[in-house]
Amino acid sequence: MRIIVDDLSSREIANFLEEHIEDMKAVSPPESKHALDLEGLKQAEITFWSVWDEDALVGCGALKELDSIHGEIKAMRTSSKSRNNGIASHLLQHILNEARRRGYHRLSLETGSMDFFKPARSLYKKFGFSYCEPFSTYKEDPNSVFMTIDLHYA
Repeated sequence: MRIIVDDLSSREIANFLEEHIEDMKAVSPPESKHALDLEGLKQAEITFWSVWDEDALVGCGALKELDSIHGEIKAMRTSSKSRNNGIASHLLQHILNEARRRGYHRLSLETGSMDFFKPARSLYKKFGFSYCEPFSTYKEDPNSVFMTIDLHYA
């Protein structure tokens, strides 16, 4: 398995992200969908990684700089065929390491409150994330859960 910085230019990653957006639309009402599309992920403050198992795209994730000491995880996804194989854990550890390397003190995320997102919430808790109030520009939303980790203590 290899994790690479991805420039978001391939048709394969575009299709992978479109599946991600379609999944989010299927389980989250439009006002609660915070997943970024392909263009949204091309912002200068976002680093996007794709995860490959030989020639197969099996996952992705991104790190958005909110400010010089606070980052946000975006676009975490594992392909449906590759779930429960440790890919998400491997990628999350990669993102945590990069956040520490950048000198961030805190890393936060938004995910869904529905059962569909329960495996993601369990993964984040396993890595030391805890529930928190909305951060950055997020607002309270019954369909969202906010989590954070203090990188000094994790």
